[in-house]
Amino acid sequence: MTAAAPPLKDKVVLITGAARRIGAVIAQAFHAEGARVAVHYHRSAAEAGRLVAAMNAKRPASAAAFGADLADLEALEVLPSSVIGTLGALDVLVNNASTFYPTPVGTITPAQFEDLIGTNLRAPLFLSQAAAPELRRQKGLILNIADIHGLRPLGRHAVYCAAKAALVMLTQSLARELGPEIRVNAIAPGPVMWPENGVDDDLRARIVARTALKRSGSPDDVARAAIFFATGAPFVTGQVLAVDGGRLIGGEDR
Repeated sequence: MTAAAPPLKDKVVLITGAARRIGAVIAQAFHAEGARVAVHYHRSAAEAGRLVAAMNAKRPASAAAFGADLADLEALEVLPSSVIGTLGALDVLVNNASTFYPTPVGTITPAQFEDLIGTNLRAPLFLSQAAAPELRRQKGLILNIADIHGLRPLGRHAVYCAAKAALVMLTQSLARELGPEIRVNAIAPGPVMWPENGVDDDLRARIVARTALKRSGSPDDVARAAIFFATGAPFVTGQVLAVDGGRLIGGEDR
């Protein structure tokens, strides 16, 4: 008896910010399901190269790296066509790349505003627009990685929260406009990976205590949700899935 083909066999998936952290885990999850993976990076060329090499060692010609500055609108226009030219198609776009840092009111600069809005909102919008013609042909999926703090504000992060809130509305607006050919959904992670600059133990414990499940998650939880949207949700569009251990519902300490 012949084994069933992986559900995403030969589908082409572009993931922004895929060289490191959550993006890399999402990339590996799609690859494990049979997809060919376009690993976008900006400054993390070495990490992207290692990830692509590891994927191609498992399955030759199944991954490629694409460098682009998502603040450059021309680069956003070119990126989907570069992926199609190299891998032959584009079936799934995962807008994962993000910047995150505090912007206390009274200290916010125009440069910070442009950076946070640019990475978290403008880039997903214009990249989705550029990818839309091919995604329509492929009956594809756009998946935006939002944040629970686009649904519930985080102190001292007004610009970041506003950008992610706008990304949630962009998800719903694109779903309405790009259907029926393209599905558009979002994942809103909670405490699944801590910031690179660290979180002190007391704050981490307080955040975890406010989840209903009383524990932190992992990037694998986000990756599993991404695979669900790509393989198990053909009648789902315009939705935001919180992967947060119940943080949004305000689980209380027991």
